[in-house]
Amino acid sequence: MLRGIDVSSHQSSSYDTDGLSFVFVKATEGGSYVNPKLSAQTERAREAGLVVGFYHFLWPGDLTAQAEYFVSETPGRRGDILAVDWETTGEGTRASDAEKDAFLRKVKELRPEHRVILYCNRDFWLNVDTTSYAGDGLWIADYVTAGEPRIEATWRFHQYTDDPVDTDLADFPDRAALAEWAGGA
Repeated sequence: MLRGIDVSSHQSSSYDTDGLSFVFVKATEGGSYVNPKLSAQTERAREAGLVVGFYHFLWPGDLTAQAEYFVSETPGRRGDILAVDWETTGEGTRASDAEKDAFLRKVKELRPEHRVILYCNRDFWLNVDTTSYAGDGLWIADYVTAGEPRIEATWRFHQYTDDPVDTDLADFPDRAALAEWAGGA
């Protein structure tokens, strides 16, 4: 298993990369927000030779516009992973299953050479999601023992804590295997 983290504007642009194989950087949210640290946080990961992923925090509404916005604001380097962060918004709303699925499919249509994955927490996966569609892979948040999320589905990434930062594992034997998977969409 490989170690990684995910970062947003709440984290420093000079985060510690020691021992990491990958980093997910928040890129966008809804139809108007771009992480002001996106470029610097991406550069930090690339300088460390990490596999880089980007995520979009999904809001209900015009999913085509959100997918186009995400893709337009996200670097397009081959081997980067694209993810949708599907959870409850700050206003207490959430995108529906159909909207989540439509977003994943639209991003894949716009960037067919990239892996496009779903991030959600265990509760969403078990109690909200009715389609089990995760695009090219599932990134599950379940704060339990690292690498042992309490789901039966196949997963690629497991966020197992947020202390001191969102920390993840990837189910790959080594960084080369992760990079090969990410680049082989």
